Amino acid sequence: MDNFMAARSQMALSLGFHIIFSCIGMVMPFFMAVSHFIWLKTGNPVYQNVTKAWSKGVAIFFATGAVSGTVLSFELGLLWPTFMKHAGPIFGMPFSLEGTAFFIEAIALGFFLYGWNRFNRWFHWFTGVVVGVSGLISGILVVAANAWMNSPSGFDFVDGKYLNIDPIKAMFNPAWFSQALHMSVAAFAATGFAVAGVHALMIMRKRNISFHMPAFKIAAVFGVVAAILQPLSGDISAKMVAKRQPAKLAAMEAHFKTEPYSPLIIGGIPDVKNKKVDYAIELPGMLSFMVHDDFKTPVTGLDQIPEKDQPPIAVTHYAFQLMVALGMLMMALGIIYLIAVFKKKNWFDKRWFLKLFIWATPIGFIAVEAGWTVTEVGRQPWIIQGVMRTADAVTPMPGIGYSFYLFTAVYFTLSLAVIFLLYRQIKMVPEIYDTKTVAP
Repeated sequence: MDNFMAARSQMALSLGFHIIFSCIGMVMPFFMAVSHFIWLKTGNPVYQNVTKAWSKGVAIFFATGAVSGTVLSFELGLLWPTFMKHAGPIFGMPFSLEGTAFFIEAIALGFFLYGWNRFNRWFHWFTGVVVGVSGLISGILVVAANAWMNSPSGFDFVDGKYLNIDPIKAMFNPAWFSQALHMSVAAFAATGFAVAGVHALMIMRKRNISFHMPAFKIAAVFGVVAAILQPLSGDISAKMVAKRQPAKLAAMEAHFKTEPYSPLIIGGIPDVKNKKVDYAIELPGMLSFMVHDDFKTPVTGLDQIPEKDQPPIAVTHYAFQLMVALGMLMMALGIIYLIAVFKKKNWFDKRWFLKLFIWATPIGFIAVEAGWTVTEVGRQPWIIQGVMRTADAVTPMPGIGYSFYLFTAVYFTLSLAVIFLLYRQIKMVPEIYDTKTVAP
């Protein structure tokens, strides 16, 4: 493995782990706040127990997200020094603001964890809301920085120099809203289905049903609503990609030929050598309609992109297809859940219904990983779209391969620690949380 591939692999590994920790860390506080609110309004101790149990999970993922995020910030400077030298002054503002949001989140989480029976009950609840809001803002700010790499703005690039820098314009670049919306909705969908799946497993095993059923319903509602809204955010995001990154869209769709009535391709195996897609389902004109709102206007194909500027087609296409397929699967499961809520309440006691959510536990995060693969691999060979190539930004320092292997071991160890802590929390439910009252 050469240094360039090792540096890219290390960033991919770090992002792949961090995105799971951060998604759960920024979404679960909202689950916690809803459960806490229901307890304050009804006095039902089950919801107090659920709130306390979830707060421990929030603390675990806050800690791991902080560690993995800190590593990422160092990696940007150590692995991509040329990139940070030029880009740092331009898109550094969202990172600075993210640090502020992180500190607010940390303070609010401390207040919430240790504020039981010490603060006014509603102020205590409010601190939990602040944890969620500040965490969500942190995520949006980081995504805004990534969006700048996909849609650079806020500077003039003249003779290899970055002039007339405007950090505000860079932060609110043309892609920030569509990416932030799509990523935030995806985080709620993935975390909702993952948490609901864990509680569904416990319900199916007949363990502490009075505790797990309310928790399952709260998490499922968040996941279901987000999954149903996700295609709308995806459409907004895809239209932005078509406008700002036509090469990425062409690779996502394995769209080789620019032509009227551009077809939407479902599935298939890209044959890059012969410029075609085997075994695909083609819907004539649908890609044109989705991008241009009419069936005839051509969509830019890979034949209009110089080969040296094309992203890896197969990887981008497969990741995009996987993301869409899993997103549609979650939406279908969301519709089944709504039928259960409004028409078939007895389904909540059916094993097949619970099994659907158990099987769906990982699919949201698989979709998130696939989506980030599309975002990052689809931008190649650029680290700043159209301005700086990734190969020109990598560090000249030797031995990056050893760093990659070391960080791989660290992240897998961290993941095992998280799994152990979460497993212990679940095992402690009968002793600590599934009671009428809990200790302060």
